[in-house]
Amino acid sequence: MQLTQSIKASEFRRDWVVLDAKGQIFGRLITQAATLLRGKHRPYYTPHVDCGDYVVVVNASQVKFSGMKLEDKQYFTHSGYFGSTKSKNLQEMLAKHPEKLFYLAVRGMLPKNKLGRTMIKKLKVYRDEKHPHTAQVAKKEAR
Repeated sequence: MQLTQSIKASEFRRDWVVLDAKGQIFGRLITQAATLLRGKHRPYYTPHVDCGDYVVVVNASQVKFSGMKLEDKQYFTHSGYFGSTKSKNLQEMLAKHPEKLFYLAVRGMLPKNKLGRTMIKKLKVYRDEKHPHTAQVAKKEAR
């Protein structure tokens, strides 16, 4: 009888993956990032273990959207007080906080528990080409 193997957190190695958002469609890029963060691309994927990679997204402000999403899509915030609802459209969010836009979208694709909160910490988003993780990425390419 063959049993299903379940991997432990100490039995695998995390990689660093750089995704360039320049000219990419936003939805397809964040699904790729969520898959990498979750670890579903690995043959030893285990749902209850954080076995995903670190994901670095560069050129976040140069991502593309299809249709009329830039004008029509709204993001709402509410502090809990009466009358404190604020909204921004996608174009304003992309101009001011493209990093926050990526975090909100990817967070919605991850589990809504402690495991999801640890996975989202492995997502690093940067507005332009420069990022401080060149040492980790270079170490991965040298292997």
